[in-house]
Amino acid sequence: MAGSSAKKSALRSLSALLALAIGLVLLVAGLHQWGGGQLTPRLGLDLEGGTEMVLAPVTEGGAAVNPGQLDRAVEIIRQRIDANGVAESEISTQGGRNIVVAIPGTPTQDQLEAIRKPSQLRFRSVFVQDVETATPPAGTAPTPGGTTGTPAPTGTTGTPAPSGSAAATPPPTTAANGVVPEALRAATTAPTTPPATTPTTPAGTAPATEAPAPPTNAQLEAAIASQASKGLLTLGWDQKKADQAAAKVAKEYVALNCHQAGAIDEAPDLKDAPMATCGEDGVTKYVLGPVEIDGSEIQDATSGYQPGPNGQPTSIVEVALSFKDAGKAKFAEVTRRLVGQQSQPPLDQFAVVLDKRVITAPQARAVITDGRASITGSFTLDSAKRLAQQLKFGALPMSFALQTNDTITPQLGEEQLRLGILAGVIGLLLVVVYSLFQYRALGMVTVLSLVVATGLTYLTLVVLGTTHGFRLTMAGVTGTIVAIGVTADSFIVYFERIRDEVREGRPLVAAVETGWKRARRTIIIADAVNMLAAVVLYVLASSNVRGFAFTLGLTTLIDLAVVVLFTHPMVQLLARTEFFGHGHKWSGLDPERLGAKEAPRYRGRGQFGPAGATTTATRTSRLAEGKAQA
Repeated sequence: MAGSSAKKSALRSLSALLALAIGLVLLVAGLHQWGGGQLTPRLGLDLEGGTEMVLAPVTEGGAAVNPGQLDRAVEIIRQRIDANGVAESEISTQGGRNIVVAIPGTPTQDQLEAIRKPSQLRFRSVFVQDVETATPPAGTAPTPGGTTGTPAPTGTTGTPAPSGSAAATPPPTTAANGVVPEALRAATTAPTTPPATTPTTPAGTAPATEAPAPPTNAQLEAAIASQASKGLLTLGWDQKKADQAAAKVAKEYVALNCHQAGAIDEAPDLKDAPMATCGEDGVTKYVLGPVEIDGSEIQDATSGYQPGPNGQPTSIVEVALSFKDAGKAKFAEVTRRLVGQQSQPPLDQFAVVLDKRVITAPQARAVITDGRASITGSFTLDSAKRLAQQLKFGALPMSFALQTNDTITPQLGEEQLRLGILAGVIGLLLVVVYSLFQYRALGMVTVLSLVVATGLTYLTLVVLGTTHGFRLTMAGVTGTIVAIGVTADSFIVYFERIRDEVREGRPLVAAVETGWKRARRTIIIADAVNMLAAVVLYVLASSNVRGFAFTLGLTTLIDLAVVVLFTHPMVQLLARTEFFGHGHKWSGLDPERLGAKEAPRYRGRGQFGPAGATTTATRTSRLAEGKAQA
């Protein structure tokens, strides 16, 4: 029964490894077919070349950039590039003024823009909100306060949710509200007001009244300025200063065309002044107040499925924000003021502005004192993850102007990669030769195990290259070569323990199981030490050294999986064959060649005889006992 159980366990382990390998193959094929992946690992800057950009920092008001700001910008850019894995980019300063960014491969235009632009999250009060049409119909003019087009988001009915909690029902997405933060307690949007229709009249009958003429620009500016001034007064501005700032922003609002490409990039974005801007939808226009909370006040940002009241994840994708201590106090003060303006919409709305564009402008329904916000809406997991990364890494203290954008050739190139692969093949062959010489037929288990480990490592690197942007550098190649020795070491420890048990006189089947129990602990400890060294090196090092540490840690995990799921089960099954079980001289487990001891034999009546020399008869008898156990 014990032998049958061990055999079933070995077959289960091999089946699990086979399922893992098939899963990786299918994943690679699926990513290649539908996910834009490739069938080979992505290469780093030193092996493939890439793109080099020289960025010049641009600050508000043209202020000089100090070294501290430049170092912070370098760190944030590095975090953005490495956000999804080890991208092996190179980022440095040039002349204490510019930043040089070298990226492996050919980045997309969106990736280049993400590096260049500032990720500035700012919270501003809403003074005017309206939906802009490409060609406004006659008689229709934006009304200050946003009464034309899609109305502003409204709050939930009933009792407001407690601070820090989220509503159970996700809000809809409309042109006016984009993504609605649950933490601002605005969970739904009112139904869109149907467009006004002109009543029909019988043929030949003149209409009773003519349609009113659209307002002139001067009239529209006056209306917008009046509403903006009213909003600034709620912030404590004096009347004269408020009127001057409102008149200026009203002109900007009238001149702004959200349908024009690049219009938003030219819009002023001063922290201490109101601004005219557009929504992410490209049709909603806003007049917003000064910045009240800056993105630097955000402590953390994560993405995922929003938890429900019972703590279990729901189907709603969210970006969860948490504010620092100073941000908590500001956020509580702002929501307290907005709640008091609920009778004067849209003065009770609070816009979240990301890079000059409003991503949401909901109404506040409760005072939030714990500084925890949750952005939900039409997110996918990928879009939520991208936004969370932008917010988590904070706002860049500056934007960047692109000075140069050049294609760079590989620093090492195909020749060095070829030599690195050649070194790995030579190392692999030496291990194979040694294994066959030392362990004879048992060494074939080592060869097969190395082949399996190599295949799993290759497939894993390909998958990580597509899903997490991992790129293999020369340092990473070195890490995989070092892993050959780590993997071979595990096999040697296991095989030597089996041989020790055979030398002690145990039957082969029993020697395999006992040797595994003793070797397993040593293998796990050795791999744990390698893994610890890889983690420490990855955390403390940077650039290419992290690539070495990553591949070393990855191959260590694969080594452990191969030993447990392939090497040990294979030896278990081979021990039950005639060739290995009878201790053939070419099996590598010949008791006579290993100098096995003869176990003391029982003579009856409580008498034990001394262990004699190992003979062919006694060896055959002992091996037959082991075969019977199987």
